[in-house]
Amino acid sequence: MMVSFFIKGLIIGFSLALPVGPIALLCIRRTLARGPAAGIFSGLGAAAADLIFGAIAGFGVSAVANFLVEHQVALRLVGGVFLCYLGVRIFKSVPRERVAGSEDSSILRYFVSAFVLTLTNPLTLFAFAAIFATSGVGLATDGYISVALLVLGVFCGSALWWLILCGVVSIFHRSISLRGIQIVNRISGTLIAAVGIIVLISIAGLAELS
Repeated sequence: MMVSFFIKGLIIGFSLALPVGPIALLCIRRTLARGPAAGIFSGLGAAAADLIFGAIAGFGVSAVANFLVEHQVALRLVGGVFLCYLGVRIFKSVPRERVAGSEDSSILRYFVSAFVLTLTNPLTLFAFAAIFATSGVGLATDGYISVALLVLGVFCGSALWWLILCGVVSIFHRSISLRGIQIVNRISGTLIAAVGIIVLISIAGLAELS
């Protein structure tokens, strides 16, 4: 019975990571430009942030949740500016032939950047809270165990999607020319910057409500 909570978390984490957003574009671009490890560690950074959001929603860590909600304007401002910067940087980047070992040179930076970028979107917390509220977690005496299994499942589900995505992209990356990678850079950079602009525009609405 307890394993069902892990399976629920697996499905939740996979489903929430599935939509193609800025993190997915970032993972695809890094996989093509820097190799599978760059994309996978970027995805794992996002999965780690999902783990934190899931733990906050599942265990009801009100202090952290309140901080994220109260400072969501500032967090979205940081996230929006960073997305715009990242989009412009990717758009202007010039693809180069990868050399052996280059994909492992900055994996920690890839992990941290995706982790921080995901954390700047507190709306993910509301998504987890809404889903957890209907999952039946915490209704039994072993509530903490069920929450822990659910949150672990969220991380594994999210990580599974990023592994699949980067694995599929890496299969085809050798058949994509440098010109093709440059086109990907232009498209993904434009879309990521556009998302950043949308986030910045949405701040005006949040400021009016606060």
